[in-house]
Amino acid sequence: MNISPTVVSVRKVEIGGGQPCICVPVVGKDADEILKQTRELCRKKPDLIEWRADFFQEISDPEKVLDVVQHMRGMIGEIPLLFTIRSEKEGGQPIPLTDSEKISLMKRVCQTRQVDLIDHELWDERNIPVIRNVSKEYGVRLILSFHDFAQTPSKEVLVDKILKAGEFGADIAKVAVMPVTFKDVIVLMGATEEARHHVRIPLITMSMGGLGTMTRLAGWQYGSAVTFAAGSRCSAPGQMPVEEVQNLLPVIRKYTRGED
Repeated sequence: MNISPTVVSVRKVEIGGGQPCICVPVVGKDADEILKQTRELCRKKPDLIEWRADFFQEISDPEKVLDVVQHMRGMIGEIPLLFTIRSEKEGGQPIPLTDSEKISLMKRVCQTRQVDLIDHELWDERNIPVIRNVSKEYGVRLILSFHDFAQTPSKEVLVDKILKAGEFGADIAKVAVMPVTFKDVIVLMGATEEARHHVRIPLITMSMGGLGTMTRLAGWQYGSAVTFAAGSRCSAPGQMPVEEVQNLLPVIRKYTRGED
């Protein structure tokens, strides 16, 4: 079955429209460092900025989290802001929040209407309907994600993760896995190519580490709509500096399309 993908428009950025988007994470430990990184990233003009709030040492104080969100929004203007609390089991930092406290914080962040997208992990199926409902109510796009920092599951498992994200009502599905051999990179690309024909939502997929570098530069060719690049610091293995990705993507697209 072939399905025409839906383009997700966030402010002035189109995700899934053919042009690969570049997202850069902010990973500061305190408010000053976060806002300094944000200021520097704005000058580099990425398509999206992600705040990895699990790096924030004061994440247990909701008011301080909301204050940082407000200041980031004031700085970045029309650049879409993605809010993420990555769990430790999927490569995030340890945080002093229970699952219910984390969900409560994510709800409050959505209610500010200061973020444009929010990431929630597929393993936490019990809370997906809660996050889906509140994100819809406040106009926040939902990314449902799966990460494996140890290996690359089979093609069938990866396709199933993407299909499940669609079934749960995600606006975007994300899969990031670690290759052990180059064959694993092929598995990730094959899963993305297959899944794109069965879901209407945009996909974000990548193979991490050095082996997976090509997926960060050429992922758009097999169906991945966003690539993650590093600003001052990486949030995952294999992220290239944003300037290099910005320079290389147009070259790859030019010659892939056979343009002179």
